[in-house]
Amino acid sequence: MREALFIRKNKDRWLALEEQPPTSPDEMASAFTQTVDDLAYAKTFYKDSKTAQYLNTQAARMYLSIYRNRKEETSRLKTFWRYELPLTIRKHHKTVLFSLGLFTLFFLLGFLVSAQDAEVARSFFGSGYVDQTIENIERGNPFGIYESGDPILSWLGIMINNIKVAFIFFMSGIFCGIPTMYKLAETGAMVGVFDELFASHGYGLQFWLVVFVHGTLEITAIIIAGASGFVLGKSYLFPGTKSRLAAFREGAKDGLKMLIGVVPVFILAAFFEGLITRLYNDAAWFTSLITLASAAFVVWYFMIYPMRLARQFETRPLLVNPEYEQA
Repeated sequence: MREALFIRKNKDRWLALEEQPPTSPDEMASAFTQTVDDLAYAKTFYKDSKTAQYLNTQAARMYLSIYRNRKEETSRLKTFWRYELPLTIRKHHKTVLFSLGLFTLFFLLGFLVSAQDAEVARSFFGSGYVDQTIENIERGNPFGIYESGDPILSWLGIMINNIKVAFIFFMSGIFCGIPTMYKLAETGAMVGVFDELFASHGYGLQFWLVVFVHGTLEITAIIIAGASGFVLGKSYLFPGTKSRLAAFREGAKDGLKMLIGVVPVFILAAFFEGLITRLYNDAAWFTSLITLASAAFVVWYFMIYPMRLARQFETRPLLVNPEYEQA
């Protein structure tokens, strides 16, 4: 059978399953069996085609959906962190890259504009904060701002604020992603201005060594939270072959997964900012180790691992199961 005829024969059933997945266990099992049969046929006769890739994705998604119905909550969480979140990140890797690019662009703009006009920092952070930072620099303790306040209260306050901002990023996506874009650009510019404030006094390198003790995780989470809003917005604007409502539901689900996935990252980043960053003078080796470990985690979990897992999905979709340690 030619591929075009194979698609025409089964297209309506595939789209129906995608837009309205079965809810009862028997219907779900039957649909999954049919999809796997179609996948096996496509792999045999249309290897490496878009049809085979599409069916592979559908079969994997249905498998995870079936597994989600199991009652073991520990296994559910393991499935989410081990498979669902990385695969969702990989699925929307272009959107994540767009979020990263937007943040980086406005980081550079904030840095350059602030270098031309020192008053920009005061407009972002307020004169009191800037004056205190300059006083710390003159006393030889440029990052003394991180040593002030109660560590636990600082952790909780930063954590609550960052998670609130992340939810705003996501929910703003419903307005075509425009408010999300504005907030992400504003955050990028703010970090750039903050960097220039120290660089202008000769502490550019120290800024990266100290602030990124917590900033590595925090900025990564902000970028992904921004991407979650863009996923929500573009799902409605560009539904593709799906109905606009079905595309929006899928975008909302994927965006929410990304948002939930970075909440623990925000919590840990806030913990580092409240309790660890302040040790940069007394235990520089420890704070440097935290920065390196954070960077390694970000590169592995949000970049390398999703790509590796996606390749496994393409070749062995049915092994994406928490019971198979070799997957």
